[in-house]
Amino acid sequence: MTTTLVSNGTVDIRGQIADKRKTGGWKASPFIIMNEVAERLAFYAIAVNMVSYLVLEMRQSLPEASTHVTDWIGAAFVLTLLGAFLADAYLGRFKTIIVFSCIYAVGMVLLTLSASIDGLRPPPCTAKPCQKASNSQTAFLYTALGLIALGTGGIKPCISSFGADQFDQADGKEVLKKYAFFNWFFFAINTGVLMGITVLVYVQVKRGWVWGFGVPTGAMIMSIAVLACGVKYYRFQKPMGSPFTRFVQVMVASARNHWRGVEVGRETLLFEVQTEESDIKGARKLARTSQYRFWDKAAAIADPESISTTNRWNLCTVTQVEEFKSFLRILPVWASTIALSISFAQTSTFFVSQAFIMDRRLGPSFKVPAASVPIFAAINAVFLVPLYEKLIVPALRQHTGHYRGITSLQRMGVGLFLSIFAMASAALVERRRRDRSPAPFSMSFFWLFPQFFLIGGAEVFTYVGQLEFFYDEATDGTRSISSAIFLSEIGIGSWLSTAIVKIIERATGGTEKGWLRNDLNKSKLDYFYWVLTAINVVNFVVYVAVAWHYKGKRAAGAGVRDESMAELDGPHPELKRGSS
Repeated sequence: MTTTLVSNGTVDIRGQIADKRKTGGWKASPFIIMNEVAERLAFYAIAVNMVSYLVLEMRQSLPEASTHVTDWIGAAFVLTLLGAFLADAYLGRFKTIIVFSCIYAVGMVLLTLSASIDGLRPPPCTAKPCQKASNSQTAFLYTALGLIALGTGGIKPCISSFGADQFDQADGKEVLKKYAFFNWFFFAINTGVLMGITVLVYVQVKRGWVWGFGVPTGAMIMSIAVLACGVKYYRFQKPMGSPFTRFVQVMVASARNHWRGVEVGRETLLFEVQTEESDIKGARKLARTSQYRFWDKAAAIADPESISTTNRWNLCTVTQVEEFKSFLRILPVWASTIALSISFAQTSTFFVSQAFIMDRRLGPSFKVPAASVPIFAAINAVFLVPLYEKLIVPALRQHTGHYRGITSLQRMGVGLFLSIFAMASAALVERRRRDRSPAPFSMSFFWLFPQFFLIGGAEVFTYVGQLEFFYDEATDGTRSISSAIFLSEIGIGSWLSTAIVKIIERATGGTEKGWLRNDLNKSKLDYFYWVLTAINVVNFVVYVAVAWHYKGKRAAGAGVRDESMAELDGPHPELKRGSS
Protein backbone atom coordinates (compact mmCIF):
# COMPACT_ATOMS: atom_id res chain seq x y z
CA MET A 1 0.00 0.00 0.00
CA THR A 2 1.32 3.43 -0.93
CA THR A 3 2.05 5.58 2.11
CA THR A 4 0.51 9.00 2.38
CA LEU A 5 3.35 10.32 4.55
CA VAL A 6 6.29 12.24 3.03
CA SER A 7 9.69 10.60 2.83
CA ASN A 8 11.85 13.73 3.19
CA GLY A 9 11.36 14.26 6.93
CA THR A 10 9.23 17.41 6.68
CA VAL A 11 6.59 17.93 9.36
CA ASP A 12 3.26 19.71 9.58
CA ILE A 13 2.37 22.61 11.89
CA ARG A 14 1.82 20.12 14.77
CA GLY A 15 5.32 18.68 14.40
CA GLN A 16 4.13 15.35 12.97
CA ILE A 17 5.41 13.78 9.74
CA ALA A 18 3.53 15.61 6.98
CA ASP A 19 0.61 13.89 5.26
CA LYS A 20 0.61 14.38 1.47
CA ARG A 21 -3.19 14.46 1.39
CA LYS A 22 -3.42 17.45 3.72
CA THR A 23 -0.19 19.40 3.26
CA GLY A 24 2.25 20.60 0.65
CA GLY A 25 2.01 20.51 -3.13
CA TRP A 26 -0.32 22.98 -4.77
CA LYS A 27 -2.35 23.28 -1.58
CA ALA A 28 0.53 25.22 0.00
CA SER A 29 2.29 26.72 -3.02
CA PRO A 30 -0.26 29.46 -3.90
CA PHE A 31 0.33 31.20 -0.55
CA ILE A 32 4.09 31.15 -1.15
CA ILE A 33 3.71 32.40 -4.72
CA MET A 34 1.36 35.22 -3.68
CA ASN A 35 3.79 36.23 -0.94
CA GLU A 36 6.55 36.46 -3.54
CA VAL A 37 4.39 38.60 -5.84
CA ALA A 38 3.74 41.13 -3.05
CA GLU A 39 7.36 41.18 -1.81
CA ARG A 40 8.84 41.63 -5.30
CA LEU A 41 6.28 44.34 -6.07
CA ALA A 42 7.52 46.26 -3.04
CA PHE A 43 11.23 45.73 -3.75
CA TYR A 44 11.20 46.70 -7.40
CA ALA A 45 8.88 49.65 -6.90
CA ILE A 46 11.69 50.99 -4.70
CA ALA A 47 14.59 49.79 -6.86
CA VAL A 48 13.51 51.39 -10.13
CA ASN A 49 12.60 54.68 -8.42
CA MET A 50 15.60 54.99 -6.12
CA VAL A 51 18.01 56.51 -8.67
CA SER A 52 15.43 59.22 -9.37
CA TYR A 53 14.84 59.79 -5.66
CA LEU A 54 18.54 60.12 -4.91
CA VAL A 55 19.09 62.52 -7.83
CA LEU A 56 15.94 64.64 -7.54
CA GLU A 57 15.31 64.64 -3.79
CA MET A 58 18.72 63.93 -2.18
CA ARG A 59 20.71 65.91 -4.84
CA GLN A 60 23.20 63.18 -5.77
CA SER A 61 24.89 63.00 -9.18
CA LEU A 62 23.64 60.38 -11.67
CA PRO A 63 26.78 58.16 -11.55
CA GLU A 64 26.86 58.45 -7.76
CA ALA A 65 23.18 57.58 -7.42
CA SER A 66 23.51 54.67 -9.86
CA THR A 67 26.41 53.14 -7.93
CA HIS A 68 24.60 53.61 -4.61
CA VAL A 69 21.57 51.76 -5.95
CA THR A 70 23.64 48.90 -7.35
CA ASP A 71 25.54 48.72 -4.03
CA TRP A 72 22.24 48.55 -2.17
CA ILE A 73 20.86 45.83 -4.44
CA GLY A 74 24.18 44.03 -4.08
CA ALA A 75 23.98 44.15 -0.28
CA ALA A 76 20.41 42.82 -0.35
CA PHE A 77 21.46 39.73 -2.27
CA VAL A 78 24.77 39.09 -0.50
CA LEU A 79 22.91 39.23 2.82
CA THR A 80 21.05 36.12 1.65
CA LEU A 81 24.01 34.21 3.07
CA LEU A 82 23.06 35.43 6.55
CA GLY A 83 19.41 34.52 6.07
CA ALA A 84 20.31 31.06 4.80
CA PHE A 85 22.69 30.46 7.72
CA LEU A 86 20.01 31.34 10.29
CA ALA A 87 17.38 29.25 8.49
CA ASP A 88 19.51 26.13 8.16
CA ALA A 89 21.13 26.38 11.59
CA TYR A 90 18.53 27.76 13.97
CA LEU A 91 15.16 29.11 12.86
CA GLY A 92 14.03 27.01 9.92
CA ARG A 93 12.89 28.54 6.67
CA PHE A 94 9.37 29.61 7.63
CA LYS A 95 10.33 31.42 10.85
CA THR A 96 13.24 33.11 9.07
CA ILE A 97 10.90 34.41 6.35
CA ILE A 98 8.45 35.78 8.93
CA VAL A 99 11.13 37.45 11.10
CA PHE A 100 12.95 39.11 8.22
CA SER A 101 9.68 40.13 6.58
CA CYS A 102 8.93 42.16 9.71
CA ILE A 103 12.39 43.79 9.52
CA TYR A 104 11.69 44.52 5.85
CA ALA A 105 8.35 46.16 6.73
CA VAL A 106 10.02 48.43 9.33
CA GLY A 107 12.51 49.58 6.68
CA MET A 108 9.66 50.33 4.28
CA VAL A 109 7.90 52.40 6.93
CA LEU A 110 11.09 54.43 7.55
CA LEU A 111 11.53 54.97 3.81
CA THR A 112 7.98 56.29 3.57
CA LEU A 113 8.72 58.64 6.48
CA SER A 114 11.82 59.88 4.62
CA ALA A 115 9.58 60.95 1.77
CA SER A 116 6.84 62.29 4.08
CA ILE A 117 8.72 64.51 6.54
CA ASP A 118 10.30 67.64 5.06
CA GLY A 119 13.11 67.69 7.61
CA LEU A 120 14.37 64.34 6.30
CA ARG A 121 15.10 65.76 2.82
CA PRO A 122 16.88 68.87 1.48
CA PRO A 123 14.61 71.89 0.86
CA PRO A 124 13.27 72.48 -2.68
CA CYS A 125 15.91 73.77 -5.07
CA THR A 126 15.25 77.42 -5.95
CA ALA A 127 18.72 78.47 -7.09
CA LYS A 128 21.90 76.76 -8.27
CA PRO A 129 23.81 75.13 -6.70
CA CYS A 130 21.09 73.11 -4.98
CA GLN A 131 21.54 72.15 -1.35
CA LYS A 132 22.52 68.50 -0.92
CA ALA A 133 21.18 66.20 1.76
CA SER A 134 22.80 66.52 5.18
CA ASN A 135 24.63 63.65 6.83
CA SER A 136 21.71 62.99 9.19
CA GLN A 137 19.18 62.99 6.33
CA THR A 138 21.34 60.61 4.32
CA ALA A 139 21.89 58.39 7.38
CA PHE A 140 18.13 58.10 7.98
CA LEU A 141 17.50 57.12 4.35
CA TYR A 142 20.36 54.62 4.33
CA THR A 143 19.08 53.09 7.58
CA ALA A 144 15.74 52.48 5.90
CA LEU A 145 17.40 51.02 2.83
CA GLY A 146 19.68 48.92 5.03
CA LEU A 147 16.72 47.34 6.84
CA ILE A 148 15.05 46.62 3.50
CA ALA A 149 18.26 45.00 2.24
CA LEU A 150 18.53 42.94 5.45
CA GLY A 151 14.90 41.88 5.16
CA THR A 152 15.35 40.86 1.53
CA GLY A 153 18.49 38.95 2.46
CA GLY A 154 16.60 36.92 5.03
CA ILE A 155 13.63 36.16 2.80
CA LYS A 156 15.12 35.43 -0.61
CA PRO A 157 17.21 32.28 0.08
CA CYS A 158 14.38 30.71 2.06
CA ILE A 159 11.23 31.39 0.06
CA SER A 160 12.09 29.35 -3.05
CA SER A 161 13.52 26.49 -0.95
CA PHE A 162 10.48 26.61 1.33
CA GLY A 163 8.31 26.29 -1.76
CA ALA A 164 10.37 23.34 -3.01
CA ASP A 165 10.05 21.71 0.43
CA GLN A 166 6.33 21.34 -0.28
CA PHE A 167 7.12 18.60 -2.82
CA ASP A 168 8.44 15.14 -1.89
CA GLN A 169 11.55 14.30 -3.91
CA ALA A 170 10.80 10.58 -3.68
CA ASP A 171 7.34 10.97 -5.23
CA GLY A 172 7.60 11.01 -9.03
CA LYS A 173 4.39 13.00 -9.47
CA GLU A 174 5.42 15.60 -6.92
CA VAL A 175 8.87 15.94 -8.50
CA LEU A 176 7.31 17.03 -11.79
CA LYS A 177 5.10 19.48 -9.90
CA LYS A 178 8.18 20.87 -8.13
CA TYR A 179 9.84 21.86 -11.40
CA ALA A 180 6.58 23.42 -12.55
CA PHE A 181 6.61 25.32 -9.24
CA PHE A 182 10.05 26.78 -10.03
CA ASN A 183 8.72 28.13 -13.33
CA TRP A 184 5.59 29.58 -11.74
CA PHE A 185 7.64 30.98 -8.88
CA PHE A 186 9.72 32.91 -11.41
CA PHE A 187 6.48 33.95 -13.09
CA ALA A 188 5.35 35.31 -9.69
CA ILE A 189 8.57 37.28 -9.31
CA ASN A 190 8.04 38.98 -12.65
CA THR A 191 4.35 39.58 -12.01
CA GLY A 192 5.36 41.48 -8.89
CA VAL A 193 8.07 43.30 -10.82
CA LEU A 194 5.60 44.17 -13.57
CA MET A 195 3.12 45.66 -11.12
CA GLY A 196 5.88 47.47 -9.23
CA ILE A 197 7.33 49.18 -12.30
CA THR A 198 3.98 50.08 -13.86
CA VAL A 199 1.16 50.62 -11.39
CA LEU A 200 3.29 51.78 -8.48
CA VAL A 201 5.62 53.91 -10.59
CA TYR A 202 2.53 55.56 -12.12
CA VAL A 203 1.20 56.17 -8.60
CA GLN A 204 4.53 57.77 -7.66
CA VAL A 205 4.53 60.04 -10.73
CA LYS A 206 0.92 61.15 -10.24
CA ARG A 207 0.67 61.25 -6.43
CA GLY A 208 4.25 61.83 -5.29
CA TRP A 209 6.91 59.98 -3.34
CA VAL A 210 4.78 59.44 -0.22
CA TRP A 211 2.28 57.36 -2.17
CA GLY A 212 5.04 55.85 -4.29
CA PHE A 213 6.68 54.42 -1.17
CA GLY A 214 3.57 54.05 1.01
CA VAL A 215 1.69 51.67 -1.29
CA PRO A 216 4.56 49.14 -1.55
CA THR A 217 4.88 49.38 2.24
CA GLY A 218 1.29 48.20 2.46
CA ALA A 219 2.04 45.44 -0.07
CA MET A 220 4.92 44.22 2.07
CA ILE A 221 2.76 44.05 5.19
CA MET A 222 0.11 42.22 3.18
CA SER A 223 2.68 39.66 2.00
CA ILE A 224 3.32 38.65 5.63
CA ALA A 225 -0.40 38.12 6.20
CA VAL A 226 -0.75 36.05 3.02
CA LEU A 227 2.11 33.75 4.01
CA ALA A 228 0.70 33.29 7.51
CA CYS A 229 -2.71 32.28 6.11
CA GLY A 230 -1.30 29.08 4.60
CA VAL A 231 0.41 27.81 7.74
CA LYS A 232 -1.81 24.75 8.19
CA TYR A 233 -0.98 23.52 4.69
CA TYR A 234 2.82 23.85 4.87
CA ARG A 235 5.49 21.18 5.26
CA PHE A 236 8.33 22.37 7.49
CA GLN A 237 11.94 21.25 7.28
CA LYS A 238 13.59 21.20 10.71
CA PRO A 239 16.86 23.17 11.19
CA MET A 240 19.87 20.88 10.78
CA GLY A 241 22.64 22.92 12.34
CA SER A 242 25.13 25.26 10.71
CA PRO A 243 26.49 23.89 7.42
CA PHE A 244 29.33 26.42 7.56
CA THR A 245 30.49 24.90 10.85
CA ARG A 246 30.37 21.43 9.31
CA PHE A 247 32.36 22.67 6.29
CA VAL A 248 35.08 24.07 8.55
CA GLN A 249 35.16 20.82 10.53
CA VAL A 250 35.82 18.87 7.31
CA MET A 251 38.66 21.24 6.37
CA VAL A 252 40.24 21.08 9.85
CA ALA A 253 39.95 17.28 10.14
CA SER A 254 41.34 16.80 6.61
CA ALA A 255 44.29 19.09 7.35
CA ARG A 256 45.03 17.32 10.63
CA ASN A 257 45.03 13.88 9.03
CA HIS A 258 47.06 15.15 6.09
CA TRP A 259 49.80 16.42 8.41
CA ARG A 260 49.70 13.11 10.26
CA GLY A 261 50.50 11.38 6.99
CA VAL A 262 47.12 9.71 6.52
CA GLU A 263 46.45 8.61 2.95
CA VAL A 264 43.15 7.43 1.48
CA GLY A 265 43.58 4.23 -0.50
CA ARG A 266 41.87 0.92 -1.19
CA GLU A 267 42.31 -0.35 2.37
CA THR A 268 41.40 2.88 4.16
CA LEU A 269 38.38 2.75 6.45
CA LEU A 270 36.04 5.75 6.39
CA PHE A 271 33.77 6.64 9.28
CA GLU A 272 29.98 6.64 9.19
CA VAL A 273 27.45 6.39 12.01
CA GLN A 274 25.40 3.20 12.47
CA THR A 275 21.95 4.79 12.38
CA GLU A 276 19.24 5.02 9.74
CA GLU A 277 19.70 8.77 9.40
CA SER A 278 23.03 10.55 9.17
CA ASP A 279 24.85 12.31 12.00
CA ILE A 280 23.39 15.58 10.62
CA LYS A 281 20.00 15.92 12.29
CA GLY A 282 17.19 15.35 9.80
CA ALA A 283 19.48 14.65 6.81
CA ARG A 284 19.74 11.43 4.86
CA LYS A 285 23.07 9.62 4.50
CA LEU A 286 25.22 10.27 1.46
CA ALA A 287 27.41 7.67 -0.17
CA ARG A 288 31.05 8.29 -0.90
CA THR A 289 32.06 9.75 -4.27
CA SER A 290 35.45 9.63 -5.95
CA GLN A 291 35.68 13.34 -6.70
CA TYR A 292 37.76 15.64 -4.43
CA ARG A 293 39.33 12.66 -2.67
CA PHE A 294 41.60 14.84 -0.53
CA TRP A 295 38.64 15.71 1.69
CA ASP A 296 38.00 12.02 2.39
CA LYS A 297 40.90 12.32 4.84
CA ALA A 298 38.46 14.01 7.24
CA ALA A 299 36.64 10.65 7.58
CA ALA A 300 39.72 8.41 7.39
CA ILE A 301 40.25 6.11 10.39
CA ALA A 302 44.00 5.97 10.99
CA ASP A 303 43.89 3.96 14.24
CA PRO A 304 40.64 2.01 14.83
CA GLU A 305 41.63 1.15 18.41
CA SER A 306 42.05 4.68 19.72
CA ILE A 307 39.82 6.73 17.43
CA SER A 308 37.22 9.03 19.04
CA THR A 309 33.95 9.01 17.11
CA THR A 310 32.37 12.00 18.85
CA ASN A 311 34.72 14.89 18.04
CA ARG A 312 33.88 16.17 14.54
CA TRP A 313 36.94 18.43 14.53
CA ASN A 314 39.04 15.26 14.44
CA LEU A 315 36.83 12.82 12.58
CA CYS A 316 33.89 13.57 10.28
CA THR A 317 31.34 11.20 8.81
CA VAL A 318 31.29 10.33 5.11
CA THR A 319 27.97 12.16 4.81
CA GLN A 320 29.48 15.33 6.26
CA VAL A 321 32.41 15.11 3.82
CA GLU A 322 30.07 14.52 0.88
CA GLU A 323 27.94 17.48 1.93
CA PHE A 324 31.05 19.66 1.70
CA LYS A 325 31.99 18.12 -1.66
CA SER A 326 28.51 18.89 -3.02
CA PHE A 327 28.99 22.51 -2.00
CA LEU A 328 32.40 22.66 -3.70
CA ARG A 329 31.01 21.20 -6.93
CA ILE A 330 28.58 24.06 -7.50
CA LEU A 331 31.10 26.88 -6.97
CA PRO A 332 32.59 26.85 -10.53
CA VAL A 333 29.07 27.00 -11.99
CA TRP A 334 28.20 29.81 -9.59
CA ALA A 335 31.31 31.81 -10.50
CA SER A 336 30.77 31.40 -14.24
CA THR A 337 27.26 32.88 -14.20
CA ILE A 338 28.03 36.13 -12.35
CA ALA A 339 28.53 38.18 -15.55
CA LEU A 340 24.81 38.08 -16.30
CA SER A 341 24.16 39.81 -12.97
CA ILE A 342 26.58 42.59 -13.97
CA SER A 343 24.56 43.19 -17.13
CA PHE A 344 21.20 42.86 -15.38
CA ALA A 345 22.23 45.53 -12.87
CA GLN A 346 21.96 48.08 -15.69
CA THR A 347 18.20 47.56 -16.04
CA SER A 348 17.47 49.65 -12.94
CA THR A 349 20.23 52.23 -13.48
CA PHE A 350 21.62 53.21 -16.88
CA PHE A 351 18.83 51.60 -18.92
CA VAL A 352 16.31 53.72 -16.96
CA SER A 353 18.54 56.79 -17.30
CA GLN A 354 18.41 56.38 -21.09
CA ALA A 355 14.63 56.31 -20.95
CA PHE A 356 14.57 59.66 -19.11
CA ILE A 357 15.93 61.47 -22.20
CA MET A 358 13.90 59.61 -24.84
CA ASP A 359 10.43 60.25 -26.20
CA ARG A 360 8.03 58.34 -23.93
CA ARG A 361 4.74 59.72 -25.26
CA LEU A 362 1.87 57.35 -25.99
CA GLY A 363 -0.73 59.42 -27.74
CA PRO A 364 -1.31 63.11 -27.14
CA SER A 365 -1.88 62.99 -23.38
CA PHE A 366 -0.04 60.04 -21.80
CA LYS A 367 3.68 59.87 -21.06
CA VAL A 368 5.20 56.61 -19.83
CA PRO A 369 7.21 57.08 -16.60
CA ALA A 370 10.89 56.33 -17.20
CA ALA A 371 10.97 53.92 -14.27
CA SER A 372 8.24 51.85 -15.98
CA VAL A 373 10.30 51.14 -19.08
CA PRO A 374 11.77 47.92 -17.53
CA ILE A 375 8.32 46.50 -18.28
CA PHE A 376 9.93 45.36 -21.54
CA ALA A 377 11.98 42.85 -19.53
CA ALA A 378 9.18 41.87 -17.16
CA ILE A 379 6.57 41.12 -19.84
CA ASN A 380 9.10 38.81 -21.47
CA ALA A 381 9.06 36.59 -18.39
CA VAL A 382 5.31 36.88 -17.85
CA PHE A 383 4.60 35.57 -21.35
CA LEU A 384 7.62 33.31 -21.82
CA VAL A 385 7.26 31.24 -18.63
CA PRO A 386 3.72 29.95 -19.39
CA LEU A 387 4.72 29.43 -23.03
CA TYR A 388 7.86 27.56 -22.00
CA GLU A 389 6.07 25.44 -19.39
CA LYS A 390 3.02 24.50 -21.47
CA LEU A 391 4.42 24.26 -25.01
CA ILE A 392 8.21 24.28 -25.20
CA VAL A 393 8.96 21.81 -22.37
CA PRO A 394 6.63 19.07 -23.72
CA ALA A 395 8.08 19.51 -27.22
CA LEU A 396 11.67 19.39 -25.95
CA ARG A 397 10.84 16.41 -23.71
CA GLN A 398 9.77 14.38 -26.75
CA HIS A 399 12.96 15.31 -28.59
CA THR A 400 15.51 14.98 -25.77
CA GLY A 401 13.84 12.49 -23.46
CA HIS A 402 14.69 14.73 -20.50
CA TYR A 403 11.75 15.27 -18.16
CA ARG A 404 12.47 19.02 -18.05
CA GLY A 405 13.06 19.34 -21.77
CA ILE A 406 16.66 20.44 -21.35
CA THR A 407 18.94 20.22 -18.35
CA SER A 408 19.31 23.11 -15.94
CA LEU A 409 22.91 23.62 -17.11
CA GLN A 410 21.76 23.88 -20.72
CA ARG A 411 19.03 26.29 -19.73
CA MET A 412 21.53 28.54 -17.97
CA GLY A 413 23.76 28.44 -21.04
CA VAL A 414 20.92 29.68 -23.26
CA GLY A 415 20.41 32.63 -20.92
CA LEU A 416 24.11 33.53 -20.84
CA PHE A 417 24.21 33.39 -24.65
CA LEU A 418 21.25 35.78 -24.91
CA SER A 419 22.95 38.25 -22.57
CA ILE A 420 25.68 38.84 -25.16
CA PHE A 421 23.13 40.09 -27.68
CA ALA A 422 21.31 42.11 -25.02
CA MET A 423 24.36 44.25 -24.25
CA ALA A 424 25.40 44.50 -27.92
CA SER A 425 21.90 45.76 -28.71
CA ALA A 426 22.14 48.28 -25.86
CA ALA A 427 25.45 49.60 -27.25
CA LEU A 428 24.09 49.99 -30.78
CA VAL A 429 20.90 51.73 -29.66
CA GLU A 430 22.78 54.10 -27.33
CA ARG A 431 25.18 55.05 -30.13
CA ARG A 432 22.26 55.86 -32.40
CA ARG A 433 20.54 57.86 -29.66
CA ARG A 434 23.69 59.85 -28.87
CA ASP A 435 24.30 60.63 -32.54
CA ARG A 436 20.83 62.20 -32.67
CA SER A 437 21.07 63.89 -29.26
CA PRO A 438 21.18 67.52 -30.40
CA ALA A 439 17.46 67.16 -31.06
CA PRO A 440 15.88 66.68 -27.58
CA PHE A 441 13.85 63.50 -27.12
CA SER A 442 14.43 62.64 -30.77
CA MET A 443 14.18 58.85 -30.32
CA SER A 444 11.25 56.82 -29.07
CA PHE A 445 11.79 54.79 -25.92
CA PHE A 446 10.63 51.74 -27.92
CA TRP A 447 14.19 51.58 -29.25
CA LEU A 448 15.09 50.25 -25.77
CA PHE A 449 12.78 47.28 -26.27
CA PRO A 450 15.44 44.89 -27.73
CA GLN A 451 17.95 45.31 -24.89
CA PHE A 452 15.29 44.98 -22.19
CA PHE A 453 13.57 42.07 -23.94
CA LEU A 454 16.81 40.15 -24.50
CA ILE A 455 18.11 40.68 -20.98
CA GLY A 456 14.68 39.61 -19.67
CA GLY A 457 14.87 36.47 -21.79
CA ALA A 458 18.37 35.80 -20.52
CA GLU A 459 17.08 36.06 -16.96
CA VAL A 460 14.14 33.72 -17.63
CA PHE A 461 16.42 30.95 -18.82
CA THR A 462 19.30 31.48 -16.42
CA TYR A 463 17.39 32.30 -13.23
CA VAL A 464 14.98 29.34 -13.43
CA GLY A 465 17.86 27.08 -14.46
CA GLN A 466 19.74 28.25 -11.38
CA LEU A 467 16.72 27.64 -9.13
CA GLU A 468 16.56 24.06 -10.39
CA PHE A 469 20.31 23.44 -10.41
CA PHE A 470 21.21 24.80 -6.99
CA TYR A 471 18.26 23.06 -5.31
CA ASP A 472 18.95 19.73 -7.02
CA GLU A 473 22.66 19.74 -6.24
CA ALA A 474 22.20 20.78 -2.62
CA THR A 475 22.04 18.18 0.15
CA ASP A 476 19.30 17.99 2.78
CA GLY A 477 21.20 20.24 5.17
CA THR A 478 22.26 22.91 2.67
CA ARG A 479 19.11 23.84 0.71
CA SER A 480 18.94 27.43 1.97
CA ILE A 481 22.71 27.94 1.76
CA SER A 482 22.71 26.68 -1.80
CA SER A 483 19.91 29.10 -2.74
CA ALA A 484 21.80 31.90 -1.00
CA ILE A 485 24.99 31.14 -2.92
CA PHE A 486 23.05 31.44 -6.17
CA LEU A 487 21.33 34.66 -5.07
CA SER A 488 24.53 36.18 -3.74
CA GLU A 489 25.92 36.25 -7.26
CA ILE A 490 23.23 38.85 -8.10
CA GLY A 491 24.62 40.98 -5.30
CA ILE A 492 28.23 40.38 -6.27
CA GLY A 493 27.31 41.20 -9.87
CA SER A 494 25.82 44.49 -8.70
CA TRP A 495 28.99 45.31 -6.75
CA LEU A 496 31.15 44.37 -9.72
CA SER A 497 29.00 46.69 -11.84
CA THR A 498 29.76 49.48 -9.39
CA ALA A 499 33.47 48.65 -9.52
CA ILE A 500 33.50 48.66 -13.32
CA VAL A 501 31.66 52.01 -13.40
CA LYS A 502 34.20 53.56 -11.01
CA ILE A 503 37.17 52.13 -12.92
CA ILE A 504 35.83 53.47 -16.21
CA GLU A 505 35.07 56.85 -14.63
CA ARG A 506 38.64 57.25 -13.37
CA ALA A 507 40.28 55.82 -16.48
CA THR A 508 38.37 58.03 -18.91
CA GLY A 509 38.38 61.43 -17.17
CA GLY A 510 35.76 61.36 -14.42
CA THR A 511 32.14 62.59 -14.49
CA GLU A 512 33.07 65.79 -16.35
CA LYS A 513 35.08 64.41 -19.28
CA GLY A 514 34.80 60.60 -19.18
CA TRP A 515 32.55 58.00 -20.75
CA LEU A 516 29.98 58.27 -17.93
CA ARG A 517 28.83 61.81 -17.14
CA ASN A 518 25.78 63.43 -15.58
CA ASP A 519 24.68 64.39 -19.10
CA LEU A 520 24.23 61.16 -21.09
CA ASN A 521 24.15 63.14 -24.33
CA LYS A 522 27.80 64.00 -23.73
CA SER A 523 28.71 60.56 -22.38
CA LYS A 524 29.90 57.47 -24.22
CA LEU A 525 27.63 55.00 -22.50
CA ASP A 526 27.76 52.76 -25.58
CA TYR A 527 31.48 52.15 -24.91
CA PHE A 528 30.56 50.96 -21.41
CA TYR A 529 27.98 48.59 -22.91
CA TRP A 530 30.58 47.18 -25.32
CA VAL A 531 32.83 46.45 -22.34
CA LEU A 532 29.99 44.48 -20.75
CA THR A 533 29.37 42.68 -24.05
CA ALA A 534 33.01 41.55 -24.13
CA ILE A 535 32.74 40.39 -20.50
CA ASN A 536 29.64 38.34 -21.39
CA VAL A 537 31.42 36.70 -24.35
CA VAL A 538 34.38 35.65 -22.21
CA ASN A 539 32.06 34.50 -19.44
CA PHE A 540 29.99 32.38 -21.84
CA VAL A 541 33.10 30.58 -23.10
CA VAL A 542 34.20 29.90 -19.52
CA TYR A 543 30.72 28.69 -18.57
CA VAL A 544 30.57 26.23 -21.47
CA ALA A 545 33.89 24.75 -20.37
CA VAL A 546 32.73 24.50 -16.73
CA ALA A 547 29.36 23.00 -17.64
CA TRP A 548 30.96 20.52 -20.05
CA HIS A 549 33.19 19.10 -17.30
CA TYR A 550 30.66 19.38 -14.48
CA LYS A 551 29.97 16.22 -12.48
CA GLY A 552 26.87 16.47 -10.37
CA LYS A 553 25.79 14.30 -7.46
CA ARG A 554 24.47 11.55 -9.71
CA ALA A 555 27.38 11.64 -12.17
CA ALA A 556 29.81 11.52 -9.27
CA GLY A 557 28.21 8.31 -8.04
CA ALA A 558 26.44 9.70 -4.99
CA GLY A 559 23.66 7.17 -5.30
CA VAL A 560 25.93 4.13 -4.89
CA ARG A 561 26.99 3.00 -1.45
CA ASP A 562 30.74 2.63 -0.96
CA GLU A 563 31.78 -0.52 0.89
CA SER A 564 34.90 1.16 2.29
CA MET A 565 32.70 3.06 4.76
CA ALA A 566 32.82 1.70 8.28
CA GLU A 567 29.62 2.28 10.22
CA LEU A 568 30.79 2.89 13.75
CA ASP A 569 28.79 3.18 16.91
CA GLY A 570 30.86 3.66 20.05
CA PRO A 571 34.55 3.76 20.91
CA HIS A 572 35.29 0.05 20.19
CA PRO A 573 33.30 -0.86 17.08
CA GLU A 574 33.51 -3.90 14.93
CA LEU A 575 35.09 -2.67 11.71
CA LYS A 576 34.25 -3.44 8.11
CA ARG A 577 36.88 -3.35 5.42
CA GLY A 578 36.35 -3.21 1.70
CA SER A 579 37.75 -1.83 -1.55
CA SER A 580 37.31 1.86 -2.28
